[in-house]
Amino acid sequence: MLNRLLKIIFFLLIVRPLVLVVLGMNIVNRRNLPRRGPAVIAANHNSHLDAVVLMSLLPLRSLHKVRPVAAADYFLKSRLLAWFSLNIIGIVPVERGNCRNPEKYFSECHHLLDDGCILIIFPEGSRGEPEAMGRLKKGLFYLVKDRKELPVIPVVMHGLGMALPRGEALLVPFNCDVVVGDKLEIPDDSRNFLDQLGKVYGKLSGLCLTGFGKEYE
Repeated sequence: MLNRLLKIIFFLLIVRPLVLVVLGMNIVNRRNLPRRGPAVIAANHNSHLDAVVLMSLLPLRSLHKVRPVAAADYFLKSRLLAWFSLNIIGIVPVERGNCRNPEKYFSECHHLLDDGCILIIFPEGSRGEPEAMGRLKKGLFYLVKDRKELPVIPVVMHGLGMALPRGEALLVPFNCDVVVGDKLEIPDDSRNFLDQLGKVYGKLSGLCLTGFGKEYE
């Protein structure tokens, strides 16, 4: 209960003012974001701000059920960062590059979805170059392929890679876009799924007012 309260305070008093005041946010189709789970938000990834910005757009009362999937080797590398990541942000830590057994790899994610959580997943796997789409990986498909009715909501963000570049700790005021798409259909084949997701990302990136340095190909 204490961690839930601290999470609400952090997003209410720090993250939301930062998003509203420091970053000029253009939000398109916010109504498409899930207000309750189970659901998956599938977003591109350019900055450590990505997850918290998405979480700031969801109802405060739902935040304890919103869980970003994140790299264990980075977010658990120190005691303080691990406590903050697990208890305030609420990450689901996974080992990068160790997805030989998808069922076991995503077991915690499946448990959370069964519990009605909203997962935030970055199909590129890790942060790419600022404002450029990276290669999409198959992990998301393996998570959702047997959950055809699960809402999987694609999101394209632009500008956050410039607002907080890789390796920097100082936030730079920058206009940013968050463009939310419609629920994805989940085909039986991973290649079709990634082709569909790539085309949707390309379409959503065209709605970014700040432009996109490199659309997904």
